[in-house]
Amino acid sequence: MQQTPELWKATYEAKTPEELSRAYRNWARLYDRDTVETMGYVGPAVAAHMLDSHLESKESRVLDAGCGTGQVGQVLKGMGYARLEAMDYCEDMLCVAEEKDVYEKVFRCDMNQRLDIPDNHYDAIICVGTFTYAHVGPHAFGELTRITKPEGYVCFTIRDGAYQKYGYRKTMLDMEAEDAWELQAIREEDYLIKEEVTAKYCAYKVLDA
Repeated sequence: MQQTPELWKATYEAKTPEELSRAYRNWARLYDRDTVETMGYVGPAVAAHMLDSHLESKESRVLDAGCGTGQVGQVLKGMGYARLEAMDYCEDMLCVAEEKDVYEKVFRCDMNQRLDIPDNHYDAIICVGTFTYAHVGPHAFGELTRITKPEGYVCFTIRDGAYQKYGYRKTMLDMEAEDAWELQAIREEDYLIKEEVTAKYCAYKVLDA
């Protein structure tokens, strides 16, 4: 069986969506153990608490975009959120997420493409671990705001290193200038504690176009 470093490395070195999906398929059943216990993964909890600080109601309809194995959903469910949906590109990760029974609906979707989701559909979106190396670029911000209701929130993480490399900040600022969204918070905090990796944690309010 492959060890954690090789499984993790494969997700960051994928050159195509198929390679990325295969990497996560190989890792799906070990993902929670490896990320939480071996790497000290705190991203889901930190981001979930950031989103909760902005939402006024536990009845908010929240989409976990790039849900992986559903760690974010578990945290939000524990905080009292029940109207949770989840999407991910990898079927094997979705299967693990669905088994946790924290989402009303799980579905497969490619965040690098236009999403088959109506405009103004969710009260909030949370996206943890997806804006990073070889995954999803800043172009996806536009789709996330499109499917979020005006005055709703988009909360996401950007892996340190990828933040500098892939131009996420420029797109964030461009969308602020276009009045697509309004920055509520941006902080750098621990992400993978045992790997000494940090991430940017961001929260935006979607504006009425």
